[in-house]
Amino acid sequence: MASSPPPVERAATRLFYHRAGAAGSAWGETAAAKRWIATYGARYRERQITLLGDDLYSRQPLCEQIIGAGLNFILVCKPSSHATLYEWLEGIERSAGVHTHRVTRRRGKQVFTDTYRFAAQLPLRAGDGALEVNWCELVTTNAEGKTIYQNAFVTRHAIDCGNVAEIVAAGRARWKVENENNNTLKTKGYHLTHNFGHGKKHLSALLATFNLLAFLLHTVQDLVDQKYQVLRANLPTRKTFFDDIRALTRYLCFESYEAMLDFMLRGLEIEFSDSS
Repeated sequence: MASSPPPVERAATRLFYHRAGAAGSAWGETAAAKRWIATYGARYRERQITLLGDDLYSRQPLCEQIIGAGLNFILVCKPSSHATLYEWLEGIERSAGVHTHRVTRRRGKQVFTDTYRFAAQLPLRAGDGALEVNWCELVTTNAEGKTIYQNAFVTRHAIDCGNVAEIVAAGRARWKVENENNNTLKTKGYHLTHNFGHGKKHLSALLATFNLLAFLLHTVQDLVDQKYQVLRANLPTRKTFFDDIRALTRYLCFESYEAMLDFMLRGLEIEFSDSS
């Protein structure tokens, strides 16, 4: 294991997969993760990427594949699925092998205490040849002592008091990706889940790719296109924006995308001054 804590680069990918036609073919999220690592692991090795995932992924075969690809991981680790690791943790806790780091923080008038615990070189599973991992946990309590958040992670990053908060924050970062990206694609007018299951070969993957490209275009526009920014600020939802475009392009032909945005600005009587 690494002797000094390297910087954590946060990365998360949403793995798309479809069921193979042959009966009995392996499929599912773990199988998709293994295929992704085999296909793209070498591309990200030099960037020292850290893969994030839930408890489903913190199993030895997948973790060994991640390490073999030259990558690292921060994966959720639940007691219910890692009995051996937590038995070892209980044992070394009695011999002061589990370290604690506490941070008190304020959010407005509220006061919270983040209690981090961490330990090194715990077996991921029972038996000979078990992969050794580093473990950390965060328990957040409010001023009344009520627990409002608790989760634990395993990683191959070395953990100490100076970086345990960063390790946990990185492990939790996948929820930001889930909430701000994946849920947007599912519920804000992109109809991502609707595209799965279409076609017999590649159609579902093609439609999912179109969704991602559209989301990428809109994300770039949200960053750099002032007209798009003003329109989105004046329309209540992303879905409303899409519905308006669908209605306009059904009956009108515009010379360009920008011409359509200009038409929408005029129709909504929005004053716009280009400062670019």
